Amino acid sequence: MSDTRDPGWPGFVNTRDLGGIPLTGGGTTAYGVFTRSADPAGGDWDAARAAGVRTVVDLRWPSERGLSIPGVTVVHVDLDDSADVAFWDDLRATGAFGTPLQYRPFLAAKAAKVAEVFSALAAAEQGVVFHCALGRDRTGLVALLLLSLAGVPAEVIADDYELSTAALSPFFTSQGRDDHGPFIANLLAERGVTAREVILDVLRDLDAAKYLLDAGVSASDVEKLRSALRTGAASPSGG
Repeated sequence: MSDTRDPGWPGFVNTRDLGGIPLTGGGTTAYGVFTRSADPAGGDWDAARAAGVRTVVDLRWPSERGLSIPGVTVVHVDLDDSADVAFWDDLRATGAFGTPLQYRPFLAAKAAKVAEVFSALAAAEQGVVFHCALGRDRTGLVALLLLSLAGVPAEVIADDYELSTAALSPFFTSQGRDDHGPFIANLLAERGVTAREVILDVLRDLDAAKYLLDAGVSASDVEKLRSALRTGAASPSGG
């Protein structure tokens, strides 16, 4: 994918516009509508605001949340439903936690939380930055659903998911932390799969529009989100 998806805002990590991505049947998704990111607390918000960012949707637990951002509306949605400790303990016990293997059980069990996020995205003033801590798992699931809803081919959605592994590697190094990428790859290899194969499996039978409607997102909001990504701004959100 083109590096024009990187808005180039200083201090932002694992950040990319959901614009410029090929659509099934031709054309590309719109720039400047939705941008995915890791925790943007240390980012240059003057640059982000100048590029048109007006809303942040923070997907993290209440205990993870940071400070308010001047000039930007911040909406909090605890996508993980962090109070449901038993659900996450079960995923940890199976080894799925923190890998794309958690997506299928999460989508099955937490449709109401997904609906809360997508209703917030539809209500938000564009452009929107949505993020979690690393911009990989929670953010990755929301990006997967948005891109699928817009009509991006599954292979291309898998491409986008895989970009986070390389994007986060220098971040882990800068923080003196172990890189999660090799650990996750090894864990998945022990199960005979790759992250890409898991993402493609999730998408194989996923009808994003039907899922969101069944989850409780209004038909008007589903269409608003689909239309925004397909027909919104036509140029990169920043340089």
